[in-house]
Amino acid sequence: MTSPDDLAALTLLDNCSQGFMVSQVLFAACELGVFDALAGAPEPLGADAVAGRLGTSSRGTELLLDACVSLKLLQVHMRRGKAVYENTELSSTYLVRSSSRFQGHMMLYMARTTYLCWAHLAQAVREGKNQYAKAFGVSSDELFNAIYRSEGERLLFMRGLQDIWSVHGRRVLTAFDLSPFPLVCDLGGCSGALAKQCASLYPGCRVTVFDMPAVVRAAQTHFLSPEQERVDFREGDFFEDALPEAHLYILARVLHDWTDDRCSQLLARIHQACRPGGGVLVIESLLHADGGGPLTTQLYSLNMLVQTEGRERTPAQYRALLAAAGFRDVQCKRTGGTYDAVLARK
Repeated sequence: MTSPDDLAALTLLDNCSQGFMVSQVLFAACELGVFDALAGAPEPLGADAVAGRLGTSSRGTELLLDACVSLKLLQVHMRRGKAVYENTELSSTYLVRSSSRFQGHMMLYMARTTYLCWAHLAQAVREGKNQYAKAFGVSSDELFNAIYRSEGERLLFMRGLQDIWSVHGRRVLTAFDLSPFPLVCDLGGCSGALAKQCASLYPGCRVTVFDMPAVVRAAQTHFLSPEQERVDFREGDFFEDALPEAHLYILARVLHDWTDDRCSQLLARIHQACRPGGGVLVIESLLHADGGGPLTTQLYSLNMLVQTEGRERTPAQYRALLAAAGFRDVQCKRTGGTYDAVLARK
């Protein structure tokens, strides 16, 4: 007879082994447009009606919708003896394209890129390097040439970052009072999503987004808006080119891409360019002091293994990197969300 402890262990094992199925249910529902179809309907829809709107099979659609219900992505009601489906508050907020907090672009990026790299996790652990060559047949000698391996991939990644900062940007930018820094430079700032939030939160500041030429061109083509009067863009490589002068440099989801040596090189360049009394704001997902969690951050660190050259770090590891570059008064703040903030001064 199986004991309760055995059943609990087997349940945990099942949950771990089937985790990829859960993510694929979410990814497939996003890719097919399930949540948008339900949001656009005047009333809850049956599986056949959803299939008709999506151009999918009735059988497959019903199975997918029921799985989404169990995952609390959808809710189901009975109407005249038949199941009808509608969005939950979660899906209405984060998975419907018209929502200001839409996360669907990042879901699609994870489905089409991250998921494929993770298929080679065991090999990444053996080799200690990312898996773009095996997943996509492209060299990662120049990391961001692999990450931005096509114009479509670049745009999807940029839109994914827009999604992330729409829900996490305010929390990380208000972890510290940034009003003493009138001139801000967001290094690797991509579409300018975080820069726009910074300018909105701190009316006395001006923000320069510094990124690679192709990224800046894409940002200016696809992401500029009339209200961005205090946000501008500069092209360049932050490892090679002169950095824009600023009182505060923001590194959001940047250092986790790189080895300690490359981080030290970049931080030293920032310290040299930074105005006296200025600083650097590092925005990353922080590990616990002993590295034993949070699980999300540990998984992100493995993701850095399969997709980049870097890793997630503890507060002490960031303090050491910043101090070695000449920064002082290093403060770390956990925000309670996915991303945390580290502020250091020159």
